[in-house]
Amino acid sequence: MSKADYYELLGVPRNASTEEIKKAYRKMAIKYHPDKNPGDKLAEEKFKQVSEAYDVLSDGQKRSAYDHYGHDAFDGRSSSGANTHRSGRHGFNDPFDIFREAFGGSGSIFGDLFGGISRQNTAQQEGADLRYDLEISLREAFTGVEKMLHYERHIICPNCNGSGAEKDSKPITCPTCHGNGVLTMSQGFFSMRQTCPDCQGRGMKVTHPCAMCQGGGAVIDSTKAKIKIPPGVEHGVKLRLGGFGEAGICGGKSGDLFVVVLIKPDKQFEREGDHLHCNLSVPFTLAALGGEINIKTIDGEAVLQIPAGTQAHAVLRMRGYGMPNFSIGKRGDQLVHIEIEVPKKLTAEQRAKLEAFAISLDENDKSWFSKIRDNFK
Repeated sequence: MSKADYYELLGVPRNASTEEIKKAYRKMAIKYHPDKNPGDKLAEEKFKQVSEAYDVLSDGQKRSAYDHYGHDAFDGRSSSGANTHRSGRHGFNDPFDIFREAFGGSGSIFGDLFGGISRQNTAQQEGADLRYDLEISLREAFTGVEKMLHYERHIICPNCNGSGAEKDSKPITCPTCHGNGVLTMSQGFFSMRQTCPDCQGRGMKVTHPCAMCQGGGAVIDSTKAKIKIPPGVEHGVKLRLGGFGEAGICGGKSGDLFVVVLIKPDKQFEREGDHLHCNLSVPFTLAALGGEINIKTIDGEAVLQIPAGTQAHAVLRMRGYGMPNFSIGKRGDQLVHIEIEVPKKLTAEQRAKLEAFAISLDENDKSWFSKIRDNFK
């Protein structure tokens, strides 16, 4: 079931101010609070929904992400197309959401009821990590390759330099948490610490939000990053670009960009660790008599020695013709799976010579030759 639109839940337009959103939430929270509706599961569910909506729309950065991507911004899916994703380790979700969910709300009512102030300031937050899925060919994985990545991420707002406030104004100390960023709620022997719902843990409150970032201190920006893929890289390997993730909040450092290398299937080779498998068809005369044949490798051609009497499905090993090891660079092997080519048509002269040859074989060899002869019929 799809989630309801956050603006519709709170009954406010999409261009509503932070103060309008706050007033609407307080009205809805009081109406549906479990204490006023004991045993009413529908009211309890509604209370959770409006609290979740307020948690997102009251935060400039979360709201900006929601306006761009809707609920996908908080579901771990793409942030800038099919190959970029936010990591669940950081992202926009508040670390105290588990407590909010347990008590059915964003905490503003509980803060009013129990009060209490913590001394710990949680304003500075590290930016979210991002994931980028990068597809390369097997031959690019063999040689190594340099790629330019194009993706979107949140950067520090250039208009307010991350403060969230318009240029002519400055953030003030949050009157709810007195700059601490968190509140401690106590009832009897039970106490719980929660991010301040008024400033979202920053300790500072913006009275005149920046028009560009809506007070979040960050905006979406198209970004380019260059990455070097080392030779021998394997499918699924993660490479880290430090500081190329989402911008941090209130001076927090930026997150990282994790590039996941995905190697596309190759038409000729199948990879197994550092080894490469391939198929090779050889004439039955060459398989019987032995000899040399040219064969393609991942980086050119080489001569393969076919031993006399080679059977179908035999596997011949070409040492040092595989992939370079990702760690030490030493190359694996190329494993050649032999298929025997049998001519579909023979001239009368060829048939006569083969039949004469068959007569000359001993009983064991006749058994082998009869299999080949059957393919001519």
